[in-house]
Amino acid sequence: MDKIFYFILSITFLFIFLPIFYSLTNPGNLSYLFHAEVLEAFKVTILAGILATFISLLLSLPSAYILARKEFKFKKFVEGILDLPMAIPHVVVGIMLLSFIYGIDPLKELVGPYIVDNFFGIVLVYLFVGLPFMLNSLKDGILAVDEELEHVSRTLGASKVKTFFTIILPLIRNNIITGSILCFARGISEVGALLVIAYYPKTVPILILENFNNFGLQASKPLAVAMIILSLIIFIILKEI
Repeated sequence: MDKIFYFILSITFLFIFLPIFYSLTNPGNLSYLFHAEVLEAFKVTILAGILATFISLLLSLPSAYILARKEFKFKKFVEGILDLPMAIPHVVVGIMLLSFIYGIDPLKELVGPYIVDNFFGIVLVYLFVGLPFMLNSLKDGILAVDEELEHVSRTLGASKVKTFFTIILPLIRNNIITGSILCFARGISEVGALLVIAYYPKTVPILILENFNNFGLQASKPLAVAMIILSLIIFIILKEI
C-alpha cells in the first residue's frame, strides 16, 4: 500500500512542480521587469498588500479573541459569514462591494471617489479577501493558549488589557506572522474583484492579464515568473515558522 501511496504522492507533486519549474526555466524577456509600468505595478501591489494586512491585523486581534473565548447567540452564523469571502467567486466580490458602495447614496458620495479605480479600492478588495485568513489564524492561536494563564495573570493584579498584550500576544506570535503572510499572499493574487472595482492603478496580476490579452503568452511570462518567485519566497518563510 505504501508504494501505491508514494506513487500517488509523486504524481501529485509533479502536477504542481512541473508547470512551476517550466515557467521558471522559460521566463521570457526579464528586462521587461525593469520597465517603469512594471515597477509601479509592483509598488502598488506590495503597498496595498501591506496596508490591507495591517488593517486586517487590527480588526482580527479583538475579533479573534471574542470568537475564541466567548460564547454568544448566533456565533456559528457570525463565524460562517466571516469565512464566506473564501468561498465567494472573485468577480462576485467586486460586484458585491461595488453594488454596496453605489447602492447607498451617502456612501457613494463619501467613499465612491476614493474606491473606484483608486489605490484604496485595491486595499479594500485585498482586505475583504484576506481577512478570513488572518482571523482564523489568530483564533486558532488564541484557542491554543491555556485560558488558565489568563486567570493567573488576572489574580496577580494584571488588567484584561495588560494580560492580552503581555500573555496572549507573545504566545500567538507565530499565528500573527502566519496570518499576515496568508492575508498578504491572498490579497496580492487577486484579479477578478479588481477588474470590477479598481483596474487602475494596475497591480501586477492585472498587468499580467492585460499583457496576455493584448500581446500574448510571451509578453505575460516575465511578470508571471516574478510572481511565482514572490509566492515561493512567501511560502518558504511560512514553512520556516
